[in-house]
Amino acid sequence: MINNYELYKVFYWAAKTGSLTQAAKALYITQPSVSHAIKQLEDSFGLALFYRNSKGVALTQEGAILYSYIEQSQNFISRAEEKMAALKNLDSGELRIGGSDSLFKHYLLPYLEEFHQRHPGIKLHLNHGTTPEIISFLKEGRIDLGVVRMPIVDSQLEVRESIQLKDCFVAGPRYEQLKGETLSLEMLLEFPVILFSRNSRARMAITELFQSYGYKLKPEIEVGSVELLIEFARKGLGISYVTKEFISKELEEGSLFEIQLDVKLPPTHVGIMTMRNMPLSISARRFIELVQ
Repeated sequence: MINNYELYKVFYWAAKTGSLTQAAKALYITQPSVSHAIKQLEDSFGLALFYRNSKGVALTQEGAILYSYIEQSQNFISRAEEKMAALKNLDSGELRIGGSDSLFKHYLLPYLEEFHQRHPGIKLHLNHGTTPEIISFLKEGRIDLGVVRMPIVDSQLEVRESIQLKDCFVAGPRYEQLKGETLSLEMLLEFPVILFSRNSRARMAITELFQSYGYKLKPEIEVGSVELLIEFARKGLGISYVTKEFISKELEEGSLFEIQLDVKLPPTHVGIMTMRNMPLSISARRFIELVQ
């Protein structure tokens, strides 16, 4: 059993070029080194692999059989090296990102667009879900990184802080009488409140805030997307709790306005989450550098 790949490489180039001298040049070694490597192979197999002719060397019948296998393996190795170079240069590969629909649309979209323009050979795979789902995707190896709201407390994860977001309550023209008014939490609860139905960080944070003041926040309407939170508020179905940065257009055009409260709503931060002590792909590292 021969474990020295270098011997097979010498054999390959000697067979390919039909010359010990040319094989030595291709491998940047001396001709005696080539002769010695071939002799080692022949001694190991107990078979002659080459015979000399007027042009240099040629394969024996046994050598030709060995070459048919070694040529395939050399081709695979060459393709593997080319693939590694393409991955290093971001000419090919993939980038798998987990996040919520709203973060993809309102936060990550410009970065995804720029990354795709810079590296069109990288395939983008976006996995949508709640924060607990994104954490599971990451630990299962289904994504390279997750973009989620903080805080995240998990010893297996590394979280890089990114942007700060401000959540707020908003209403449409139907609640025009509240514009310019400052409401207490108790007064706010007199109106129908619309919240995201899934187990999001934003909902958990606002629920905990109300609890800290002794109130139970029970939504009149629960919806499954941020877009519905916005649309229901615009239609006058209630007061929605949304991220202010995601509704800048609606606030500017006046289809929504912010409800002022007598308590300060704490800001939240977006974090880029990866597995701790797990090497990142080059594409993942480049994307994180772009976002930060």
